[in-house]
Amino acid sequence: MNMLRTEIGNSERNREVHAVCPVCPHQCSLPEGQYGRCRARKNEKGRIVSASYGKITSLMLDPIEKKPLRHFYPGRNILSVGSFGCNLSCPFCQNHEISMAGEQQSDYREITPQELADLADGYRKYGNIGIAFTYNEPLVGYEFVRDTAELVHRYGMKNVLVTNGFAEDSVLDELLPLIDAMNIDLKGFTESYYRILGGKLETVKHFIIRASKTCHVELTTLIVPGENDSEEEMEAEAKWIASVSPEIPLHVTRFFPRYHMTDRDATEVSRVYRLRDVAGRYLRHVYTGNC
Repeated sequence: MNMLRTEIGNSERNREVHAVCPVCPHQCSLPEGQYGRCRARKNEKGRIVSASYGKITSLMLDPIEKKPLRHFYPGRNILSVGSFGCNLSCPFCQNHEISMAGEQQSDYREITPQELADLADGYRKYGNIGIAFTYNEPLVGYEFVRDTAELVHRYGMKNVLVTNGFAEDSVLDELLPLIDAMNIDLKGFTESYYRILGGKLETVKHFIIRASKTCHVELTTLIVPGENDSEEEMEAEAKWIASVSPEIPLHVTRFFPRYHMTDRDATEVSRVYRLRDVAGRYLRHVYTGNC
């Protein structure tokens, strides 16, 4: 009986030191001190906290078209900021140095939301309209996005989110009132492809539907040879987007060998153009990228 009580006690203690991260569908169950799959959140004294809060790896004044956004303040600039971490594992990631890294592997500087908002305000003279949270996956550190975005709105400026859309509704509930525009990666249109990347297509579709009801949304699909480059898949994707709204712009972009996916050539330009034309049967605004 004493041994049984000891085993029960050990089990209860183990449950106490684990905490479940609520940010995305991975729902990482983390013991004390452990980081989640995204590398940007951890269990600290029994609570899931953002390990990336205020730690930025990238900062640049970009043309808004580079986000890419073609129908949101065209011709203007936006202060683009990134941190580290991502909750997907895309083998072709162009920013893998920061998205696939944690704080120990990242070269970052610390900044407060107020300092960042003040910096954005100071760049108005260069045509800056606000802040874009981009480069890595901003939703894994959504608290910093939320706190900064509130201040940016107080300055009368705009907030842009460049995201994979793989997050829970609770995160959207906090951020949607603060975000003016999003570019969301719709990486493909099959669950099997999303499983390879570590995500779920249905979660991203739900995210897109919710976001499109409250802010300006544009979508990007990177065309990877042999993975998501069939006309049938693009037709299914474009039909679904049109069912949400045929006015949503879609960016069909060309893949180049990156990170763990250097085993194939860049997407043929003619294939990108062909898939653009397929999508254009259903959507009013389709653009090509990296061509």
